[in-house]
Amino acid sequence: MKKGLLIDLTLCIGCGACTEACKVQNKLPGEVEPELTGYTWASLETRETDEGDEIYVRRLCMHCEEPACASVCPVAAFEKTDTGAVIYKSERCIGCRYCMVACPFSVPKYQWDKTFPFVQKCILCYDLVKDGEQTACAKVCPTEATLFGDRESLLQIARRRIEKDPGKYVDHIYGEHEVGGTSVMFLSSVPFEQLGFRTDLTRKPLPSFTWGVMSLVPNIISLGGLTLFGTWWIINRRMKLARERLEQEQNQEESENKLSEGSE
Repeated sequence: MKKGLLIDLTLCIGCGACTEACKVQNKLPGEVEPELTGYTWASLETRETDEGDEIYVRRLCMHCEEPACASVCPVAAFEKTDTGAVIYKSERCIGCRYCMVACPFSVPKYQWDKTFPFVQKCILCYDLVKDGEQTACAKVCPTEATLFGDRESLLQIARRRIEKDPGKYVDHIYGEHEVGGTSVMFLSSVPFEQLGFRTDLTRKPLPSFTWGVMSLVPNIISLGGLTLFGTWWIINRRMKLARERLEQEQNQEESENKLSEGSE
């Protein structure tokens, strides 16, 4: 059964333990940065609501049920695993950065400062989870604002919280249906658009769109190949005819020269 995270923003106190734990677990250098980078896979933003209240918002990979990054990667460097994590295989990456363009949450980040850079992002503590442990961020959260568990169980918990205290929560679980569903989900006391979440996303998995384009690639390549072959054939045909014409003219000139010499 696929795992996931439920992040209840009403319980987050902004202590930053989750982002520090992510750095330690993944052996990432440097300080925790205010936004996602190639070396900060989980960040914490302070957002002000329309009412003037402060809310702390986690940013990390959403681990889509059907990830767009995996669907556009030409070398299968991204993979959706049985644990729910979308992992990255750096040894396959060719640096095309299609994943960065395709991600609806702008999560994958490039290591611009390296001679041989990779794309980096949260991997939902894949090594820990496959061994039956929690993610590092869920382990250290002092208020249980971050819960780890089976995705379906987390959805049930989220629904019960909304039903129990409808005045506290927006009646929406962010990530339940967005782009086909994600393994990381959020609860909030204010509309998600006020917190910088995209609310214009389709419920349909994005690969259903990307596959429509990618499936045309073989046809495009074939058509391109035929066009190039046709151009090559025409050019070579013209060059061949030009050579034959030149040879005929040269032969004719030689024949005329011989006749002229013979008459003398």
